[in-house]
Amino acid sequence: MTTRKYFGTDGVRGLVGEFPITPEFALKLGWAAGKVLSKSGTKKVIIGKDTRISGYLLETSLEAGLIAAGIDVVLLGPMPTPAVAYLTQTFRAEAGIVISASHNPYHDNGIKFFNGKGLKLGDEVELEIEAMLDEEMTCVPSEKLGKARRLDNADGRYIEFCKGLFPNELSLEGLKVVLDCANGATYHIAPDVMRELGAEVICHACEPNGININLECGATHVDSLKQKVLEHKADVGIAYDGDGDRVMMVDHNGRVFDGDDIVYIIACQAHQENNLGGGVVGTVMSNMGLENALKAKGIDFARSKVGDRYVIELLKEKGWKIGGESSGHVLNLDLISTGDGIVSSLQVLTAMVSQNKTLKDLGAGFQKYPMKMINVKYQAGTDPTQADEVKAAVKEVETELAGKGRVLLRKSGTEPVVRVMVEAEQEKQVLDFAQKIAEVVETVSN
Repeated sequence: MTTRKYFGTDGVRGLVGEFPITPEFALKLGWAAGKVLSKSGTKKVIIGKDTRISGYLLETSLEAGLIAAGIDVVLLGPMPTPAVAYLTQTFRAEAGIVISASHNPYHDNGIKFFNGKGLKLGDEVELEIEAMLDEEMTCVPSEKLGKARRLDNADGRYIEFCKGLFPNELSLEGLKVVLDCANGATYHIAPDVMRELGAEVICHACEPNGININLECGATHVDSLKQKVLEHKADVGIAYDGDGDRVMMVDHNGRVFDGDDIVYIIACQAHQENNLGGGVVGTVMSNMGLENALKAKGIDFARSKVGDRYVIELLKEKGWKIGGESSGHVLNLDLISTGDGIVSSLQVLTAMVSQNKTLKDLGAGFQKYPMKMINVKYQAGTDPTQADEVKAAVKEVETELAGKGRVLLRKSGTEPVVRVMVEAEQEKQVLDFAQKIAEVVETVSN
């Protein structure tokens, strides 16, 4: 398999001002992508971004590169990642570009691509773009240069799309909702969606200033949302991440519902309506309690590698439509081609209203197994997970668990650490077994 030089698992990412997140590289990347994409299709690309201050810089550079390659550009401004995927499809564009580093701090940024179907680019296209980056940058003749325009009503289009997924016969009237938009791309979308469907909305972290995105708020920092829900005696709290493709929820008592909980609720609602269309896909990190709870309802469950692109791949392979990650990426391929925080939260609200139940009640059938994860550093170039001593320790623990728990060893894709994860029915077992395996991993790593 050819090694990528620039693209990671979710586009090109890094610290702003350091290669590759520089204006020079963004210019060349826009040009290279334009040259590859111009070989077929409409020669039109859509660009959206989150609320990071560096979005202006990268947007302008990408725009210039694409235009130099003869590509027309449609600028959306701040828009959630799934909105860019949706609008790429509706505008029949050749590709969509999102300028975002998702749940990371403002000083990071990234550039990721969708194809014309609203899906992440295939490996072969990314490699073709990387090969073009090694070529000398040129410019098409003046009469063939691309043009740029700003789409002023992009937010309105997406608001109507989201509202259209909520059943016409239902309303959010009487529901008090706290929305945490992470000072990110959903800040001008989600509140209007919920209000126009009838909810009383209390906004939190809906005032982006370019540097407060994900700052102690959003799907990765839910403590402040819990406090707001309790303070306002709200029925539910919803937190999105900076680019709007993740969601976490909080019930009226302040209990956090992660991606596993949300997948469970959505799958059960679909199953009840005879609209599940197969089973559910999680990842190797999905809680064992989710698998057991779904199977107790007669719902099949399968695990993919970590990453929403792998969840989508397995869903397509099996012909299923619902899946997700505990981190809050939730997918329903019947509705949209990628993880969408607003759409997923609307599905949960649909279940609450149609069944006249609280979020707490909807999640009652799913009991999480206690889980412990320990990160162990190792020497680059080695693989301690394949050591005989480590395999023996894992086998010993699995024998003691006797099918009532799970062990997972996984090398991180971003740093030289092995993640040792153990799930079991008893919390003390989890702590003891995880520490036992981690000590063996540490021994063979030094």
